[in-house]
Order: sequence, then C-alpha cells, then structure tokens
Amino acid sequence: MDCIFCKIASRDARAEILYEDDLVVAFEDINPQAPVHVLIIPKKHISNNLSLEETDKELIGHLFLVANRIAKEKGIADRGFRLVNNCNREAGQTVFHLHIHLLGGRQMFWPPG
Repeated sequence: MDCIFCKIASRDARAEILYEDDLVVAFEDINPQAPVHVLIIPKKHISNNLSLEETDKELIGHLFLVANRIAKEKGIADRGFRLVNNCNREAGQTVFHLHIHLLGGRQMFWPPG
C-alpha cells in the first residue's frame, strides 16, 4: 500500500506532528486553508467513512476528542473551529485514508463549497 498518511503514522514520511497516541496522529496540513489547519488520522488504515466497521466506534470518538484537545491548545476553541471530513472524490477526498481537518483561526463561512 502506498498511503502517505500510513507513512506519516509510521514515521516513514515527514510531517510536523502535533499529537500522537496509540490510536491517532495529528499533524499540520502542508497546504493550510486557514491559520490553523491540522489533520487528525487514525493509525489504522481506513479508506474513508464508508469503510468504517462497528468496531471503529471508539476510534471515531477518539478522533473528535483529539480535535477538541488540539483546538484548545491552538487557542481557537472558544472562538470557534470547523471539523471537516471528505468522503470520496466528489466531496474532495484526495488521500484515501480517513482523516478529519481541524480548521480555525479565521471566520468560517457557509456554505463551505
């Protein structure tokens, strides 16, 4: 498998890691769309939301808790932040490894795209 996010999780590719535990890795996006743009990924390779299994429920909750922690550490929690998950090509998914974008540090608008 040639997944860049798997390589980042295993430290075979470089990234600015902000958080890591047994289940997830969070790192700075290399093409930020906001002053704060962090990607939060499971270490387990899951292609996208449609590949989730019943046993992944705890992992998904953990991704959100890590996002909250990083938002607080980055000082954007009280002002507001956005969590984005794209599923498949028409939604904008370009890396087929489940991930959440944590975006903040500027005014967000709706609709997003």
